[in-house]
Amino acid sequence: MNSALMDLKILLPFKVFADKKGISRIVVETRQGSLGLLPRRLDCVAALEPGILTYETGAEGEVYVAVDEGVLVKTGQSVLVSVRNAIAGTDLSKLKETVENEFLAVDETEQKIRSVMAKLETGLIRRLAEFRSG
Repeated sequence: MNSALMDLKILLPFKVFADKKGISRIVVETRQGSLGLLPRRLDCVAALEPGILTYETGAEGEVYVAVDEGVLVKTGQSVLVSVRNAIAGTDLSKLKETVENEFLAVDETEQKIRSVMAKLETGLIRRLAEFRSG
């Protein structure tokens, strides 16, 4: 095995989406912007935003994967990406559209749900406090 190449594993909640070897570079979207990984980069952990993960191999060339939010962990030559959802494709514009329509829309819905839940919890706590003092 060539030590100048990385292994990439993309995990979804219930299955392994991709398990690739011989990766020469990886680019992902984080909260701080794009993050590029080369084989000799120091080990790291990064929180991923919904976006396009790009990796390159000698055999396949550049490969694009639309990924939902998650986490990336690089240890040695191994890169592990754990995300809620992923979609592979060759048309970059369609993948970007998928990220915008599916992954980001879910995030907006989740934010609304969390906001409603926080209001419900606050109301419940207030009523419990009133009940105890009354």
